[in-house]
Amino acid sequence: MKNIAAILQHQAQLYPDAIAIIDRHSRQTSFSRLNQAAIHTASNLSAAGIQAGDAVLVFQPMSAELYIILIALFRLGAIALFLDPSAGKTHIERCCQLYRAKALIATPKAHFLRLISPAIRQIPLKFCVSPFCSLFRPTPATGDIYPATFETPALLTFTSGSTGYPKAAMRTHGFLLTQHQVLENHLQLQPGKVDLTTLPIFVLANLASGVTSLIPNVNLRQPGNINAAKVISQIQTYQPQSGVASPAFWERLAEACQQDGLILPSFRQIFSGGAPVFVSLIRRLQAIAPQAEVIAVYGSTEAEPIAERVSPRTLPDNASLGLCVGKPIPEIALKILRNQWGTPLSYSTPEAFDRDCLPSGEVGEIVVSGSHVLSGYLQGKGDSETKFDVSKQRWHRTGDLGYLDTEGQLWLLGRCSACIVDDEGILYPFAVEAIARQFSQVRHAAVISHQGKRLLCLELQSPLPDLAILHRALDWAKLSEIQILSKIPVDKRHNAKIDYPALQQILAQNSKA
Repeated sequence: MKNIAAILQHQAQLYPDAIAIIDRHSRQTSFSRLNQAAIHTASNLSAAGIQAGDAVLVFQPMSAELYIILIALFRLGAIALFLDPSAGKTHIERCCQLYRAKALIATPKAHFLRLISPAIRQIPLKFCVSPFCSLFRPTPATGDIYPATFETPALLTFTSGSTGYPKAAMRTHGFLLTQHQVLENHLQLQPGKVDLTTLPIFVLANLASGVTSLIPNVNLRQPGNINAAKVISQIQTYQPQSGVASPAFWERLAEACQQDGLILPSFRQIFSGGAPVFVSLIRRLQAIAPQAEVIAVYGSTEAEPIAERVSPRTLPDNASLGLCVGKPIPEIALKILRNQWGTPLSYSTPEAFDRDCLPSGEVGEIVVSGSHVLSGYLQGKGDSETKFDVSKQRWHRTGDLGYLDTEGQLWLLGRCSACIVDDEGILYPFAVEAIARQFSQVRHAAVISHQGKRLLCLELQSPLPDLAILHRALDWAKLSEIQILSKIPVDKRHNAKIDYPALQQILAQNSKA
């Protein structure tokens, strides 16, 4: 059986009294209690009419309830749908049109979305997650698990749609199991370990490995604005050995620790990904967690992880080369292709593909292939932009520019769409931004072409003592100007990736003022 719920149930049998999840207000839920609650919830959903293949839209923050619901849906062979409500009404409507949900499971607050969304109002079955929710009531459940295959759909998420319509990424039970095995290997997940976890997919990996997930008691939808004091208190109480979070989350935590002169000695590993992990953050994390390895993880929605870098204590000063993300993991194939972003790719033979692959040191598109790389989007919508086949092997175009050095390490140079090509030549964003981010006073940096000029925009967390030093360090980039902005727009999910289109709008508005 390939049902992901089976491996979760197995952990409940091995470690029934071990703590699976610690969430808000120090509430602790054991593996056996989590599994029993999922069995009861699956029975109640089945009685309400949810069957294998039905889609259920879920609006629930990271908590024990979220994983009870998720495991219950897996047990039934139903499909869990997740979308970002903060993306707005248009995004919600488009996502709901891509895949029709039979049921909605949401918090009381999330049910207010029914007032603005006709698509959500049309969902036939609706459940409210609350202390009195009927979903979780005990029932004489059988506990049977749907006999899923490798290809049985399990989890559907949507891209942001920032460059057009959102794409639907369907993960099957087999895909989730494969991804779990890769994450287990590279996160070194072991039973009894406590992991500070901020990203939903990693809690699933923890549950499948007997690891305790410590979920921060803060708003994880805004990692760049968390109440760091609350998180530090949880860390001091539960002493996690590892942590996984976006750079924005770790920046807030490191800033608070340094202000108060605190260190976090329990950490042995700190993983950061989902956005660029610059050297300045690595140094700050090494200072507040002196016993920990700091590991930068490069990946994407479609391929997680792709590469990882275990940062040495002495970091080389080579930011002008871009952002080093380490070596590709063994489970993935990675190539650098001649940059053709925006043009669909097709290769009739492996030889034709090989001719487009670049040697070490040359910059191009990063493309990946592997069993934990999403092979396509729902109904093929979006495949022509980011997928291509070479002799039955499916490849994914990450949309990132980079190169491999002579030691096989991958260096990122920014998004293909953010690359600047003008009369001065080619300018790669990360080659500039990585240097700017070496200055501790810089919170965000973005290089952009605006009205024919190369601009470096900075958001500062404290005044730079001398901009002339930065000018000299970037003399080779032939910048027209360095602008200080009160805020540089970043992505909503991780609060760390530069939103270049939004930045263009800000600059345009400033030009008119």
